[in-house]
Amino acid sequence: MTDPSSARQAPPGCPAHTDAVRLTGLEYQQTPSQMYRALRSEHGAVAPVLLDGDIPAWLVLGYSEVTYVTSHDELFARDSRRWNQWENIPADWPLLPYVGYQPSVLFTEGDEHRRRAGVISEALEGVDQFELAHNCQLIADRLIAAFAGSGQAELMTGYAHALPMRAVVQMCGMPTSGEETRQLVEDLRISLDAAEGDDPVAAYGRVGERLRQLVKDKRESPGPDVTSRMLLHPAGLTDEEIVQDLISVIAAAQQPTANWICNTLRLLLTDERFAVNVSGGRLSVGEALNEALWLDTPTQNFIGRWAVRDTQLGGRQIRAGDCLVLGLAAANTDPQIWPDSHVGAENSAHLSFSNGEHRCPYPAPLLADVMARTAVETLLERLPDLVLSVEPETLTWRPSVWMRGLTALPVRFTPVVQ
Repeated sequence: MTDPSSARQAPPGCPAHTDAVRLTGLEYQQTPSQMYRALRSEHGAVAPVLLDGDIPAWLVLGYSEVTYVTSHDELFARDSRRWNQWENIPADWPLLPYVGYQPSVLFTEGDEHRRRAGVISEALEGVDQFELAHNCQLIADRLIAAFAGSGQAELMTGYAHALPMRAVVQMCGMPTSGEETRQLVEDLRISLDAAEGDDPVAAYGRVGERLRQLVKDKRESPGPDVTSRMLLHPAGLTDEEIVQDLISVIAAAQQPTANWICNTLRLLLTDERFAVNVSGGRLSVGEALNEALWLDTPTQNFIGRWAVRDTQLGGRQIRAGDCLVLGLAAANTDPQIWPDSHVGAENSAHLSFSNGEHRCPYPAPLLADVMARTAVETLLERLPDLVLSVEPETLTWRPSVWMRGLTALPVRFTPVVQ
């Protein structure tokens, strides 16, 4: 059962009624699967919830319900200006970077969405996957060399976050190191997954300014990179449209991929099913990568969709303008699709990259897989006796209901003399 203290009297006329549950607290942050089970038991596949500031919304928990929502844009659309709660949203609301309307591919619909997503897809298709894998291996080797001689490391900061960050900014035509790049990635983290004391709205603004400068530079001097291909695309996107879409591309590629890498390493280092075969074993790495997407998907929840008109979903009456949060992690572990509580690692029908027209554009999931697989395999090949330096149960998750990633992954190994 959920904590009774988390249920609150919601504002009159809101979709949550009196049994809404706040998406906050340690239970959600550290053991969200238990919260999903409790919510599903009490409310079914669609649960009334309260976001920051007790703003009402619906959390879609069921696999078939998430699939339905993401497949029916005519009922559940992405333009957040439909929201019926805007009059209750303060200017400094921490979730504004998620839901505040921007001229971004994330909020476009219909033909305009297909035009914008097409530009991104074609720009990403220009990334040579073999070259990306080679670059990721070089990045991995440099990162590993920095701590290989010490016999110990904290992989979340020193490896899992750093590798996709460098790979993504390189793809977009930015330098892979330097203070500006480091600050860009830090501001992206704050805007998408703010910790206490962070200002996500200000961080999002700084991200936009840095990418406006990048677009200006590439307009004057294009190169073999994603940004330049977007600028040269015959669809003729404006500079501001490209800035907004680059934010989406970089944000979707960097932090989720970093969490995917670290969540997979945690699985490999703590689950005895992989212990025998892991030492550089490519098949086991592939299975672990896929299982991590099912059980610890990097993006737990995604906000969101907005009801175009009054409708029903999962036995709930959804009003026009209501906000729906896509419970990707809950849907991936829905007992309706895993009745025996066993997730098949060979099955890739998860919703970790969402679904429908607004899913991660092709070939983004393939590029993320190249980065994650290369990161994990290279680390295990270079440091074959890698083990956790703490007890598995002491590992903690970042306090977020949106992202699923560890605060730290400390390891030890036999020091390697360079």
